[in-house]
Amino acid sequence: MRLRLQYAVFGLLATIVGMAAGHLVASLLKPASSPVLAVGSEVIDLTPTPMKEWAIRQFGSADKPILIGSVMLGVLVLAAIAGVLTRRRFALGAAILVALVGIAGAAALSRPAAKVTDLLPSLLTAVVAVAALWWLDRVAKTGTLLRRDRAAADEKTGPTRRGVLIAMGVVAAAAAVMGTAGRVIGKLRTRPEDITLPAAAEKAPTLPKGIENQVPGLSSFRTSNDDFYRVDTRLDTPIISADDWTLTIDGDVENELTLTFDDLLAMPLIERDITVTCVSNSVGGPYVGSARWLGVRLTDLLEMAGVGSKADQILSTDFEGMTISTPLELATDGRDAIIAVGMNGEALPREHGFPARMVVPGLYGFISATKWVTRLTLTTYAEKQAYWTERDWATDAPIKISARIDTPNALDSLKPGETVVGGVAWAQQKGGVEKIEVRFDGGPWQPAELGPDGGNDYWRQWFFKWDAKPGQHTIAARVTSGEGEVQSAVMANPFPEGASGIQEFLVNVG
Repeated sequence: MRLRLQYAVFGLLATIVGMAAGHLVASLLKPASSPVLAVGSEVIDLTPTPMKEWAIRQFGSADKPILIGSVMLGVLVLAAIAGVLTRRRFALGAAILVALVGIAGAAALSRPAAKVTDLLPSLLTAVVAVAALWWLDRVAKTGTLLRRDRAAADEKTGPTRRGVLIAMGVVAAAAAVMGTAGRVIGKLRTRPEDITLPAAAEKAPTLPKGIENQVPGLSSFRTSNDDFYRVDTRLDTPIISADDWTLTIDGDVENELTLTFDDLLAMPLIERDITVTCVSNSVGGPYVGSARWLGVRLTDLLEMAGVGSKADQILSTDFEGMTISTPLELATDGRDAIIAVGMNGEALPREHGFPARMVVPGLYGFISATKWVTRLTLTTYAEKQAYWTERDWATDAPIKISARIDTPNALDSLKPGETVVGGVAWAQQKGGVEKIEVRFDGGPWQPAELGPDGGNDYWRQWFFKWDAKPGQHTIAARVTSGEGEVQSAVMANPFPEGASGIQEFLVNVG
């Protein structure tokens, strides 16, 4: 039993040091080619849409760590089995490790923008893992750490526990050193915080002060970069150097363009306060945030390229081949769609698209907010389908108007007397937020107080002072847009074009 456990640990250590070596090489070439990330990304692509939506609802922003952890757990279980089999026959254990890495290599090569070099991290993982397993097996069976110690080992009756522990420690230390080196190398690349952005040629009006300090629990009028939601298909945070990044505009254009990051910064930049919403956001959900964006007008770039007469979509592609379709008509109808380089006065954080991303007001992110964008292809829906279109999501998905209750929370226990009910609401491209109403226990709708106005493309805070009586009560809220559209009470799930309905929940007073 003790030997089986020892060999299981051998399998784990060999696999971990192999993955550390692969991660180190991936950090030098392309982080997404790291074996675990490659497998995890493939799992995401193969996961049915309903299951993805369930994971986002259940785990929120923790869905990616949970997925990576699940992949790692499966790999380590098989690694332990490989170690146990090695005790009987080395070739059996080595074969399992090679098969595991083969799956990772195949996943890396199946990515949309894969190159042959993306296979290198997996190959090195296999070599290092098998070599480590061989060495640990040799030490355990001969009691030697080096070949010159074989004569001394022949005089012993079996392997020394000290020699095995030293060998295990060496492998563990090597894994720690290579894993740390991979992380450090990634951080040494161009950092967003090292970028100095030029001033906007067209500044946004000064944003009024929010009322979050007056209403505890209310969302901040401007969402900080650290608090801004993140929902995307990336398991890691992409590390892209601004020095190497380019944006290509091609397809149905008169002049194909390739612009560098410096080229973008040299163009007239505009500031805009825009609320961004994920289509996975359920009614009352957290996947919405508001920020001040700095970037180049998308229409300025398209004019430089000269759009042809056939295109009806902009197929945007990120650094790894992920594609998003944006209706050309909506992107160029006068709204301030931009290729953003800044967020809240700073360069884009890595997790939000550094060096550049798309931001199109009034459209859900899955058809408008490509992060780490590297290409804009003018084409037609008949010719090419994007990632989400292939998965039957809508092609035209304007953000539905909605009100969210931030305070109190569902099932809160409240004291009788004056209680402030508050939240945020948005009605982008619909004339902005005109009116917020709240309702208690299914009674009449009552107007709430509105917070400051940040523009039609920006959310608005609101609050209502409620005289809470003892007992159990329901609270609901709805918004009316500047165009007179009242928030729909018809319940709909996020798939395929965004959730609808009115947020309503119970609280207890007493």
